[in-house]
Amino acid sequence: MRPTVVAGLDIGSSKTAVVIAEIDGEAGARAQVKILGVGQARTTGIRREIVTDIEATTEAVRKAVKEAELMAGVKVDRLYTGIAGEHIHAWPSNGVVAVGRQQGSRDQEVSADDVVRVNEVARAVPIPADRELIHAIPQEYIVDAQDGIRDPVGMAAMRLEAEVFIVTGSSSAAQNIRKSVTRAGYSVAELVLEPIASSLAVMSDDEKEIGTALVELGGGTTDVAVFHERKIRHLASLPWGGATVTNDLAKGLSLPYAEAQRSKERWASAMAELVNPNETFEIPGPAQGQTRHVARELLAHIVEQRMDEIFGLVAAELERSGLGSQLGGGIVLTGGGASLAGIVELAERSFAAPVRIGVPGDGLGGLADSVRRPKFATAAGLAIYGSRRLISDTPEGADSGASVSGAIRRMKDWLADFF
Repeated sequence: MRPTVVAGLDIGSSKTAVVIAEIDGEAGARAQVKILGVGQARTTGIRREIVTDIEATTEAVRKAVKEAELMAGVKVDRLYTGIAGEHIHAWPSNGVVAVGRQQGSRDQEVSADDVVRVNEVARAVPIPADRELIHAIPQEYIVDAQDGIRDPVGMAAMRLEAEVFIVTGSSSAAQNIRKSVTRAGYSVAELVLEPIASSLAVMSDDEKEIGTALVELGGGTTDVAVFHERKIRHLASLPWGGATVTNDLAKGLSLPYAEAQRSKERWASAMAELVNPNETFEIPGPAQGQTRHVARELLAHIVEQRMDEIFGLVAAELERSGLGSQLGGGIVLTGGGASLAGIVELAERSFAAPVRIGVPGDGLGGLADSVRRPKFATAAGLAIYGSRRLISDTPEGADSGASVSGAIRRMKDWLADFF
């Protein structure tokens, strides 16, 4: 099998990032994902994960993909694209079917067709016309009241129940993302919820098993995803992120927004007590050619106040979810905001739980070091997601009679991606 190239596109409120990867290995095998290229561009057409200017967003996508293609030395045409924001709604849904008796057998046994049917029943929920189904993620199966089953095929049973996690988004938000990508000269292979993609890049199966919250500190929003028993149990998006911190700095230090952003990236700390009180940095003065000095402690104090508030809102969200006491794996911080100095110490104080920074790169080959930063978690995760989709496809040239049906293959894809 020839190596296959996939690309992940993360259109954020402050930056657009693209990761191009190559898949080596036979279909169905645990192939290695090799990073070939990374590109990024400043985003000006997105506000809180919603497209507000299609032309500006299109240009950011075009620049980021071209940069990644130049680095990788390959061209791509389909992009696994992230979607997130306050418009995302998610809830669990259950479906039940009677298990049919297999031909030539006296016993009732769960078949792959039964699994497909029960997934379809669980997915058959009314969705308003202004909303779009993003994911229907199988969580577990229940066979004759026995729960916790991940693959029921072949089990003796009379009744099969499926628990599916439904994720929907605004139809207009999804269509505007697709339009931006199409106008840039590419197509959307699939829209993927960003916290799910990031979890593939920065979280282990063990963390998802024992209970861990992924907190993605983006530019426009802070997204929260809670995993427990390898299920995704809760999703939330808070309308505050890195841009909120930058606005605070612009107001508090009387700076243009762009200069406040540069000061945050270069000098900021999430905890004032970690900064030398005598240290200062230089910023533009009130008149052209003038400069003034600002204490780093003041900068850190402004950042700390806002980040402490955001973490407080995340903690309240975890309590509302009823899962706050089940996070044996603690908190994983990722996204651009996770690069702030002192962010782990502040988060540990806010959550009273172990905290670590989620950085992609583990298990990846090629130029893995180029994505080993929290801000690339989503783009790298989208490339990993796309690689799993392609690896699970039936190889070209396979005997059509021996290959699985499209519906059964989709069921296997769901299991591979989310279990």
